[in-house]
Amino acid sequence: MMKKDWYLKPLAVAVTTVALGISAAQAQDGHKDVDESQSAYQGTESSVDPGSAKAVRTPGAPDLTEAEFETAKEIYFQRCAGCHGVLRKGATGKPLTTDITQERGLEYLKAFINYGSAAGMPNWGTSGDLTDDEIELMAKYIMHEPPTPPEFGMPEMMDTWEVRVAPEDRPTEQMNDLAIENLFSVTLRDAGQIALIDGESKEIVKVLDTGYAVHISRMSASGRYLFVIGRDAKVDMIDLWMEEPEIVATIKIGMEARSVETSKFEGYEDDLAIAGAYWPPQYVIMDGETLEPKKIVATRGMTVDTQEYHPEPRVAAIVASHRHPEFIVNIKETGKVRLVNYENLDALSTVEIDTSRYLHDGGWDASGRYFLTAANESNQIVVIDAQERELEAIVDVGKIPHPGRGANFVDSEHGPVWATSHLGDATIQLIGTDPEGHPDNAWKVVRTLEGQGGGSLFIKTHPESDNLYVDTALNPGEGPSQSVAVFDINDLEAGYEVLPIAEWADVGEGVKRVVQPEYNQAGDEVWFSVWNTMDETSALVIVDDETRELKHVIKDERLVTPTGKFNVINTQKDIY
Repeated sequence: MMKKDWYLKPLAVAVTTVALGISAAQAQDGHKDVDESQSAYQGTESSVDPGSAKAVRTPGAPDLTEAEFETAKEIYFQRCAGCHGVLRKGATGKPLTTDITQERGLEYLKAFINYGSAAGMPNWGTSGDLTDDEIELMAKYIMHEPPTPPEFGMPEMMDTWEVRVAPEDRPTEQMNDLAIENLFSVTLRDAGQIALIDGESKEIVKVLDTGYAVHISRMSASGRYLFVIGRDAKVDMIDLWMEEPEIVATIKIGMEARSVETSKFEGYEDDLAIAGAYWPPQYVIMDGETLEPKKIVATRGMTVDTQEYHPEPRVAAIVASHRHPEFIVNIKETGKVRLVNYENLDALSTVEIDTSRYLHDGGWDASGRYFLTAANESNQIVVIDAQERELEAIVDVGKIPHPGRGANFVDSEHGPVWATSHLGDATIQLIGTDPEGHPDNAWKVVRTLEGQGGGSLFIKTHPESDNLYVDTALNPGEGPSQSVAVFDINDLEAGYEVLPIAEWADVGEGVKRVVQPEYNQAGDEVWFSVWNTMDETSALVIVDDETRELKHVIKDERLVTPTGKFNVINTQKDIY
């Protein structure tokens, strides 16, 4: 029943609004107004094995047979945990704790699952995605306490850790003729692979088996090692100097994860790596040459607002500071940013900064001093001063900011800015980032642009470009989801031009969502993924940045569901 092409339909099980206090009658009339792009983003399946979670029975909940419980558990872990959390404490989605679900009652829950609501609940029954029996089963299931998967500690990690090529057996200089700085690491999501593509020849250099649905690729400070992490928490370390790039070390740091990074402060280049898990809620510091786990740190703790204990605060974005020997770690559910100093792992020093929930992704301003990150369900951007190691500002923005790493450029009127787009509305907002040169504009929204619509995942520019690209991959409309908007940075108020990326790809049938602009090394080409289903053709489309015209299309049977693309030099140097 699980579908790999999760983005085709929103997959959050129909319980998102059980705590909102609206009636079943209202729900019956409201499902047609559901924000499909938001639901598609939220309904990401968990990589946690449902079979690992121990079954529980709860007083006051309807009886379930062992088989029914196992079926419901699988549906939940595959469709809901990525949004509501393994323990149902809520994050992007509402909490589904038993005090809420049992109070609402079986018939009430069934109505929401069936009809949805205008507040954001998909109509899973009337849409045909869930049968009547499945609707009743899930309504009963969420009235029970959630089953908890096992922990994943040092013994489990050591069982998965493998050094395939020891550091002393690796080359001491680059053994291939690749232009490494212009290499692209491309996620082949449903194949559990990445493709390394030469930015000059546009040829696939190597396809490597990795974890499932690689979330990000990150470069070591030296630009030699490429680190990727799958949603299944598998970290792979790739040596780009070998005759053919190869995975030289691998480890699993949990059951589900999203983030990996390496040390970049002067004197610590390539020394350490860090990965953050969704389950268990923890981050792991590893040796930068072998991935040997050195330190596991739990993230469980109190939330910033209600000061309540949260048992599952997941690790979102991690970035490496250039101002101190530190990793900056976003703790999603508690709304805290940790500055983790790695000078002495035996006496770990951490500054914990209270910010806003729920922290997600973000990037540096152009100076590399300020880290701007989305607290997406609070509709805010949090600004951390990495030099002074403190909260600089919290900026109110549009609905569900999702900037990727954001976009830095100089606004002709307002000076240096960092831009974010949004999942929940059509706006692109520019935040002033120059407190010394433009103090009146610092940490304020200085300009708001209207894009094609909501459902944006990434916004991108480059120091050598005059263009600002905004995707709308999760917009429910075919037009916006299959194209991109591009603004002239020097004339922002002129509006945007639409580039028909999917049409240019000419891949035939399918959903063909266009996602993630990524520049090449020179900043004169922009690469886009045309993300189709596994049984249809996908492609990469390359646009000439100066003319905004089609330059090249990469089609290859090995390009299975391409999504994220990461240019080596831009990733290594934090250029965006």
